[in-house]
Amino acid sequence: MKIIQVDQGSPEWHSCKVGIPSSSNFDKIVDSKGLPSKQQKKYLNQLAGEKILGYAEGTYQNAAMIRGIELEAQAREVYSFITDQEVEQVGFCITEGKTIYGASPDGIIGKEGLLEIKCPQLSTQVDYLLANELPIEYWQQTQGQLLVTGRKWVDFFSFYPGLNPLLIRVLPDEKFVKSLKIELELFCEQLEELVAKIR
Repeated sequence: MKIIQVDQGSPEWHSCKVGIPSSSNFDKIVDSKGLPSKQQKKYLNQLAGEKILGYAEGTYQNAAMIRGIELEAQAREVYSFITDQEVEQVGFCITEGKTIYGASPDGIIGKEGLLEIKCPQLSTQVDYLLANELPIEYWQQTQGQLLVTGRKWVDFFSFYPGLNPLLIRVLPDEKFVKSLKIELELFCEQLEELVAKIR
């Protein structure tokens, strides 16, 4: 794994991610069972376009998304206090070798761990607390982070000020990670072929 040390959300961070599949979008490559996603073609086209243009389209941010970004630093402090763990912030982590894909975890912990923070709306946080498990919509992202970084676990931390946080430790699912890696390699091959075709 190689770490590109830039501030997440900065122009430099957006620039280094151009045309590279990243874990927050791995649900567009595989579903939660490791099978090809129905969104694969659209995501493939998007990344191919980015590779040719050299930049990504601007992404829409609603009020809830902006609020989540603003609360992330507070959530990280609360996590550190609860767990007594020091969190190192990182930019963009990418694989090294022929097939390149990446992840932007919200922190690296020690030599084995990662941190993924979510700051959802109030009703969503209550849902998460009642379920007391990793929300399925973040399965591909967290497993993908583990694949990219080679780390042994990722702590999923959902935070809303005034409510209890949700802390779930996610371990690698070997069967899923194997399927994800195969699909990512195929996806990256298709991406290069598509870029060559439309360039």
